[in-house]
Amino acid sequence: MVDFLAENNLCGQAILRIVSRGNAIIAELLRLSDFIPTVFRLKDKIDQQKYGDIICDFSYFKGPEYYEGKLEAKPELQDLDEEFRENNIEILSRFYLAFESVHKYIIDLNRYLDDLYEGVYIQQTLETVLLNEDGKQLLCEALYLYGVMLLVIDQKIEGEVRERMLVSYYRYSAARSSADSNLDDICKLLRSTSYSSQPGAKRPANYPESYFKRVPISTTFISMVIGRLRSDDIYNQVSAYPLPEHRSTALANQAAMLYVCLYFSPSILQTQQAKMREIVDKYFPDNWVISIYMGITVNLVDAWEPYKAAKTALNYTLDSANIKEQATRYAAGMESLKPQVQQLLKEGFLREEIILDNIPKLLNCLRDCNVAIRWLMLHSAESAYDLNNKRLRQIKEQVLNDSKYKPKILFQLLLDTAQFEFTLKEMFKQMLSEKQIKWESYKKEGSERMTELAEVFSGVKPLTRVEKNENLQAWFREISKQIESLNYEDSTAAGRKTVQLIQALIEVQEFHQLESNLQVCQFLADTRKFLHQMIRTINIKEEVLITMEIVGDLSYAWQIIDSFTSIMQESIRVNPSMVTKLRATFLKLASALDLPLLRINQANSADLLSVSQFYSGELVAYVRKVLQIIPESMFTSLAKIIKLQIHDIMEVPTRLDKDKLKDYSQLGARYEVAKLTHDISIFTEGILMMKTTLVGIIKVDPKQLLEDGIRKELVKKVAYALHQGLIFNPKAKPSELMPKLKEMAATMDGFYRSFEYIQDYVSIYGLKIWQEEVSRIINYNVEQECNSFLRTKIQDWESVHQSTHIPIPKFPSVDESATFIGRLCREILRITDPKSTCYIDQMNTWYDVKTHQEVTNNRLFSEIQSTLGTFGLNGLDRLLCFKIVKELQVFIHGHNNVINVKLLFSTKSTQKIWGSYLESIMKVGQMQILRQQIANELNYSCKFDSKHLAAALENLNKSLLADIEAHYQDPSLPYPKEDNTLLYDITAYLEAAGIHNPLNKIYITTKRLPYFPIINLLFMVAQLSKLQYTKNQGMSCRKATDPVDWPPLVLGLLTLLKQFHSRYTQQFLALIGQFIRSIMEQCTSQKIPDMPSDVVGALMFFEDYVKYTKLSRKVAEAHVPSFIFDEFRTIL
Repeated sequence: MVDFLAENNLCGQAILRIVSRGNAIIAELLRLSDFIPTVFRLKDKIDQQKYGDIICDFSYFKGPEYYEGKLEAKPELQDLDEEFRENNIEILSRFYLAFESVHKYIIDLNRYLDDLYEGVYIQQTLETVLLNEDGKQLLCEALYLYGVMLLVIDQKIEGEVRERMLVSYYRYSAARSSADSNLDDICKLLRSTSYSSQPGAKRPANYPESYFKRVPISTTFISMVIGRLRSDDIYNQVSAYPLPEHRSTALANQAAMLYVCLYFSPSILQTQQAKMREIVDKYFPDNWVISIYMGITVNLVDAWEPYKAAKTALNYTLDSANIKEQATRYAAGMESLKPQVQQLLKEGFLREEIILDNIPKLLNCLRDCNVAIRWLMLHSAESAYDLNNKRLRQIKEQVLNDSKYKPKILFQLLLDTAQFEFTLKEMFKQMLSEKQIKWESYKKEGSERMTELAEVFSGVKPLTRVEKNENLQAWFREISKQIESLNYEDSTAAGRKTVQLIQALIEVQEFHQLESNLQVCQFLADTRKFLHQMIRTINIKEEVLITMEIVGDLSYAWQIIDSFTSIMQESIRVNPSMVTKLRATFLKLASALDLPLLRINQANSADLLSVSQFYSGELVAYVRKVLQIIPESMFTSLAKIIKLQIHDIMEVPTRLDKDKLKDYSQLGARYEVAKLTHDISIFTEGILMMKTTLVGIIKVDPKQLLEDGIRKELVKKVAYALHQGLIFNPKAKPSELMPKLKEMAATMDGFYRSFEYIQDYVSIYGLKIWQEEVSRIINYNVEQECNSFLRTKIQDWESVHQSTHIPIPKFPSVDESATFIGRLCREILRITDPKSTCYIDQMNTWYDVKTHQEVTNNRLFSEIQSTLGTFGLNGLDRLLCFKIVKELQVFIHGHNNVINVKLLFSTKSTQKIWGSYLESIMKVGQMQILRQQIANELNYSCKFDSKHLAAALENLNKSLLADIEAHYQDPSLPYPKEDNTLLYDITAYLEAAGIHNPLNKIYITTKRLPYFPIINLLFMVAQLSKLQYTKNQGMSCRKATDPVDWPPLVLGLLTLLKQFHSRYTQQFLALIGQFIRSIMEQCTSQKIPDMPSDVVGALMFFEDYVKYTKLSRKVAEAHVPSFIFDEFRTIL
């Protein structure tokens, strides 16, 4: 008969593909459960108020028109709904595909069963498939995996959340319009079961059997699968556990499958006492906590509580005498096993000959250790007992008391067992690979010894005083030939023959009185030894490794192991070399990957890579979590070093009096620094002792692990310091901004200096890591802050700055800003607000309008540079850009509707409008001034710190602009193509180096606005009356109660006009020119000697416009005669 899993066996391949897909689906569900958007939980009031109307559960399907009508009635809700769709459709689609694949899985399994029933597969029926070993395993796994999928979905993705996600997907996707969509069926299968995984939550009635019945499955198939699981050892595991007391461990995987499959036939659990008694006696006589899939644990006491037959059957196991017997047995076992394993692990004890002579004993020791660890880990696990349940609490207390449970001792046994297992496996693998070579070499040695003995008895060799004996000569030659003729391939016959040869050599020594000649005796003894070695070597079988793999399975601890993290970390802190032992434990845990990957690999599925990456990634993340204690301990020592260096150790001057030498030596403090530094290097050594290890399919390099750990700890500390250090009180007088920045600069400098100090002891590039991580923290926070301005938000998993291994922590916001960079920006805007301050351009300083005291100046930006570096200033600049865009958009949207021709002739109406108009323009102007100051600071520090970079960028910029201008004059000359990112890339560099003019930027795209230049002229004229010219300050406001700050006003108008076609600016300047000329003409005709203040203001605007835009004077003189400018200058 064709092998069931052969490629040409369609029946076997079909079920193998289904089972393979089942394992991949569970991995995808587990992966996605970490990415549920929190908004779908609607936990806090803010989310409920904001999204309550657009996120619905299945009640939506009762009246979709009502819900959609509610949305259409409010434009702001429609806008929010559209924004929500854009941000979440990608993740919703991913979840929907996972849910759909669960439904498709059971549909495909049912179709396969129908095909078997209808005889589609020739000579194959359900019965024949169940008779085949592989077929039996696959059919049982197919049903079991479907059950696991449903349980995982309910445990990891709450029912209400599933419903909300499915409804949102239904509303936002095109799937509902397609005829072949099975969204209805998916909704029926995955509607909420009311189950909650929260501790103490009440279990719904008929759960999970009613959930499992949502898609009907053939009852014959279910009963046959349960029958096979009840009666057979479908994986032949018992052979790996010969002892009867290990039987429940041997059948543990099968027991988990049976537990899940019984929910498809609840009548057995409920009423069939005989069957349940049989199941409990076979699978659960000494255990009641089981792992059903990749460490998901279940306590049968709780799980079988509602089922009469199951509960009754389990009572015998839960009898306190039985619990006591099991607990004391494993406690005693642990006591005896611990010294046994430690003895085996002693340096030089596990040698090749000891292993070969004691394979059964060593395997028994491994079995006993693993069985004891399994029972104690599962039955003492916190997650297995709901402490709100009195009975469970009592059982747990009894287990802990009777087994004298001490987690540290159990963990020590796990460590030693893993190390022993790892050493034994490695040695055995090596012996297995060298088996034939060694066997052949022993054979050759034995044969040569016999040939030499034959020659000795020939009487030719003068070395001995042995008489010639032709019989013995011929006999030894024959033995030599017999040894030579042994065949490695036929190990059984060779073994038997070797035993006979050993016997013959013993007999020849006795009967021919050869003991008298020591050399002959030595030759015979050596040959017997080689023959013994051959027997030992031929007994090195791969079956031993397979048994070790089965016995060493740790998949049940995939989640429980987390409860030992603190013990692991504490032991590493005390003894960093412990990492080498932990390596073996991590590798033992990696064996859990075999379970989900086996079928995927057999099916040659494309899912192999993604599934193995997911589980390997989970395990590597856990390894990182455990080993993070090393960087944490290093940073604790580092904090002490910083304190000593800054506060205690005095800097030694270049010249020093001899009698003061002792004062400056400070031996105590320096010894403390040296001791702490030594501790740090010991920690480093500890992690680097762990060799490069392949965990699943991910290679873990200890040096990289250490560097990532240091980066993670650095990011945690710096991000927290920035979050805490940059919180401002908006009511504080004077502002807390400068003191807090100075304080923050000192903190950052402390981090930097200590990092610089430590780098050589840890062998890392301190400066590189510092710059990369600080820039990442700042850029990520800027990105999060800018998200509030974006319609399509950048999620954490999309961000180029966020990382899974070195995550940047997110802190709850303390005001309207999301992050520290937003708070900093808000505080700068608050203290430089044009309503309360006056900006003097020549001095780069802001003064208070009322008190005339200095508020702040350009030193503020130098302080930000020393605190947050170039990245901080650059990030602040980006945030200001977003704020300008938002302000301009709101301005255009707001004034587009308000201003029309009629209003132009109604003075009262325009007066009302100018208030908000002025506010918007001054805000934009204020932010433009800040951007200019930031650009100046960046440019100054770039020229100072990196003069070559500054020069290179300036030259490249000039040459690029020259090329582009030349291209527009002569299109045959080269120009960067559309797909060339050069201009985009160079802009980022230029902005970082401050080589740009914020006033020349186009922030938004605009449509034509009729009468826009006239409106701006009227606005300008309306503001001129509030301003006056003084020689000391230039243009300043007349009344402090009606503040208008001149530079923000000019820059705001300039920026606003820049967003439109240049024709508007020309018209606006022409109108101002006309305004000046008409008033001057009026003054001349009325013979008014002084120049009116409005004209002075308008001419000042011209002057400043030319200055800020760096245009030629001819632009102004085209609209205003030069003699007016000459007269105006006499006033200045």
